[in-house]
Amino acid sequence: MADTTVPSVVDAFEPAQLGPLTLRNRIIKAATFEGVMPRGAVTDELIDFHTAVARGGAALSTVAYCAVSMGGRVSSDTMVMTESLIGDLQRLTAAVHAEGALISAQLGHAGLVAQSQSKRHPSLAPSGRFSAPAMGWVKGATRHDMDEVVADFERAARVAIDAGFDALEIHLGHNYLLSSFFSPNLNRRKDEFGGSVENRSTFPRRVVDAVRRVANGRVAVLAKFNMADGVERGLWLEESLQFAQLLERDGALDALELTGGSSLLNGMYYFRGDVPLREFAAAQGPIVGLGVRAYGRRIFPKLPFEEAFFLPFARQFRRELDMPLILLGGINERATIDGALGEGFEFVAMARALLREPDLVNRMTNSANAVGLCVHCNKCMPTIYSGTRCVLVTDHEQQGLAR
Repeated sequence: MADTTVPSVVDAFEPAQLGPLTLRNRIIKAATFEGVMPRGAVTDELIDFHTAVARGGAALSTVAYCAVSMGGRVSSDTMVMTESLIGDLQRLTAAVHAEGALISAQLGHAGLVAQSQSKRHPSLAPSGRFSAPAMGWVKGATRHDMDEVVADFERAARVAIDAGFDALEIHLGHNYLLSSFFSPNLNRRKDEFGGSVENRSTFPRRVVDAVRRVANGRVAVLAKFNMADGVERGLWLEESLQFAQLLERDGALDALELTGGSSLLNGMYYFRGDVPLREFAAAQGPIVGLGVRAYGRRIFPKLPFEEAFFLPFARQFRRELDMPLILLGGINERATIDGALGEGFEFVAMARALLREPDLVNRMTNSANAVGLCVHCNKCMPTIYSGTRCVLVTDHEQQGLAR
């Protein structure tokens, strides 16, 4: 007799389990550097940024970018997860919880992406090489350096938990330090941390395991993971699938958020759409701005926007893995969310669409045909230096979001 069982339909707006957490729906606000943390401070603007998203219906809002050490900062305005910030961070987490949402801290070490300020607190790489953001040479990490980074991740995880965060997202993407160990073009080591897929995974997996031990079931642990670097001789599906299988086998993660691209070498791979080079150059100082005008097209190549542009790659991971997966990349339509969940992805993550409309999730809850207003102009990208925002949001809309 033929099986006449009707496949179950996953409702995006019903509660869902993520490790030890129960999320109110399956929509996550992906990490977007907020640009409102001068000298790494927790500000009212940072709190407002995440409470607007929480009020707008997202189940989990991700704070980016939470450096695990001074040397791991992207810039001097990156927040470092130290005990001195716990009180201020508790204001942030409490405000998000009051809106019915949960909150995640993205923990990372910038590695080669660290800017020139890192010279006072030197950054690290898997192999020594020149870094354009650092405007100089970044040294290859020694075993002692790696031990210190593991300890830094452990300390940062404890700070986040004490501050009331519900989830910890480990940054394994965009050629930040841990991601760069995966990448064959950035990891040229000849020891047990380079060469084979197994060897290149050793250090990042050690960090993931350390964070899991600190979490000890109290919070969810997930990772933002590169499927492809989007650069010549960089990480691609053939090897990234193997890395993901190793992470799944370790059993230390509650979910993988699938991404791609390189903040070091191809910053448009995980954005797609227009490239606002003029605005980027204007947001920099005169020297850096000149460099952006001269070489910007190499770092920010124009790639056409497509709805759910990472979905073809992500399907390969869904086929090979059993663990929960989070689809990211150009999600603007309710139909895309329903389709992704129908294909077996447990959650979706949105970023730019929620910059334009922090209340988009609420609107999607009430309409199966809802489509976001984001036009993928990417003019939000240069605003990270003055407070990340959609430049198309009107004063009237802004006042409404603040309430």
